[in-house]
Amino acid sequence: MNPANPQHPPSGQTAHVEVVPLGPVNQTAVAVVAANLQAILELNADVAPEDPPPEYALAPARGQYDASLILQKLAAHPGPHPLRLGLTHRDLCLPFLSHVFGEAQLEGRAAVVSLHRLGEAAGAPSAPNSLLLERIAKVALHETAHLLGLVHCRSPRCLMNFSAGLASLDRLDISLCPVCREQAARQRRMLPGRSGGASLLEQPPA
Repeated sequence: MNPANPQHPPSGQTAHVEVVPLGPVNQTAVAVVAANLQAILELNADVAPEDPPPEYALAPARGQYDASLILQKLAAHPGPHPLRLGLTHRDLCLPFLSHVFGEAQLEGRAAVVSLHRLGEAAGAPSAPNSLLLERIAKVALHETAHLLGLVHCRSPRCLMNFSAGLASLDRLDISLCPVCREQAARQRRMLPGRSGGASLLEQPPA
């Protein structure tokens, strides 16, 4: 994990990814996500000014926020960035899933990550800050890779392996296997200007 400030693209060159805080988000977490997008996926990242919290996505009966509605709004933004990644402390769900760590449009423009459930496991003490930041970076990288068209990988330590919960997330390397790395490189060369795609779900256990 590289918590250094991300490298910005040369003047006049649009970054690949815009990291968008949705409401107040820990600034160290935002910087870590942006830096790892550069270090691991080799995607130049800009950090946007803070957007309002996504109250438009609230599902009142559940007290959670519909990730699909957040993706729609992120994707509809008219800015120049080909990819947009929202970060929020709100607890995310989908109409047919109890909760999600993150959600992305497969080969689309928008992804979102929730910090809400990454700090602790049921019956366990809160995670140390270093572990929390590592989890945030892993989920953000995983979801952004879905935007590049990567699907779940069978390699047990690859960052694109499906995580069923925090324990399996912690076992993953913060890197791609050679096959996924090559696919990411091919897709990166195609940015910008790709059409949107279908959504791919990330569901930890209920």
